[in-house]
Amino acid sequence: MISDDAHLPELTRRQEEILSLIVRAYTQHPEPVSSKHLVETFGLSYSSATVRNEMAVLEDLGYIVQPHTSAGRIPSQLGYRYFVKRLISNGDISSSEQSRITERLQSMPLATEQWMRLAATILSRTTQTAALVTPPSAETSRFKHLELISIQGRLVLMVLVLQEGTVYQQMITLTDPIPQAKLGETAQLINALCMDASATQIRARSVQLGLLEREITELVSDMLERADANQVRLIYREGLSDLIPTFPNNEGAQQAVRVLEERAVLNMILNEVLTPMVNSVQVVIAGNGRWEQMSHLTMVVSRYGIQGQASGAVGVLGPTHINYGRAISAVGYISGVMTDMIAQAFEKLPPGNKPDDPADQADETDD
Repeated sequence: MISDDAHLPELTRRQEEILSLIVRAYTQHPEPVSSKHLVETFGLSYSSATVRNEMAVLEDLGYIVQPHTSAGRIPSQLGYRYFVKRLISNGDISSSEQSRITERLQSMPLATEQWMRLAATILSRTTQTAALVTPPSAETSRFKHLELISIQGRLVLMVLVLQEGTVYQQMITLTDPIPQAKLGETAQLINALCMDASATQIRARSVQLGLLEREITELVSDMLERADANQVRLIYREGLSDLIPTFPNNEGAQQAVRVLEERAVLNMILNEVLTPMVNSVQVVIAGNGRWEQMSHLTMVVSRYGIQGQASGAVGVLGPTHINYGRAISAVGYISGVMTDMIAQAFEKLPPGNKPDDPADQADETDD
């Protein structure tokens, strides 16, 4: 998702360079950055006084802040956003690292629990922060099988099985009692008509059915839509213990624990952040003003898999001073490898098709 960044005040080339260096210095060592440190560390061709003047402009524009008097500056949320959108460089994952990542992922059976855990471990170790991976699953629930079981009088048990294996049961009350034989015929007719169909497709096909069959298929469609709306992902996590010490305060650490450990919270965020497009890296900085429980966190996440068929999520979670270049590159590359493997398994791509350069795909999500 390419968000509109017209609201970001424009900077000169030198101001962009100084902001980029402040972000890079602070993400390496989260201590306020002084003008003297920038000049001496990065060998700038202009003086500390010039850097101080430019830093004052950046502070007025809201890109950096001074945590306390006589201290250096640190990036603000706006500063991080500008950096991610316009200043981040490519290639933070070397070709040798890429080769090792690909070899390790390809050594494990596709889409198994071991594969997911390995991907999370690789990503966590590559970025030195917490990582998360969800298994590929159907983006739209599809019908597999229906049973109608007469319980007593007008009471019937409806058992619905979806293609991904989920089973739903619902008690329904018919207008009149119907024999089990008739219920069996009704279920058989619906099974033949609705195999592998989505909720929308089932509704379209049901117009040719009789009254009883239409009522049943309407209930089935409702259940499929609820399944789509309440999709909950199994989440594999790695690296939480490495993440906790990176926060300068307990509040950030507590937020990280809550987001990673409370599945409902993480699923809610992923459902809103992920775009339909695979291998499109999304960056959420300090919750983007939408999630107070992420005010001290940055999430870098991407959808992998086959768009419109089966996909999952892969990403990292860290403090707002996360190493953005490495995180975006790692998430993008690993997402690309996982997509490539699944696509080859589905015979959608020829063997050896390489994922795109992930650094060209990073976008910050917007409200």
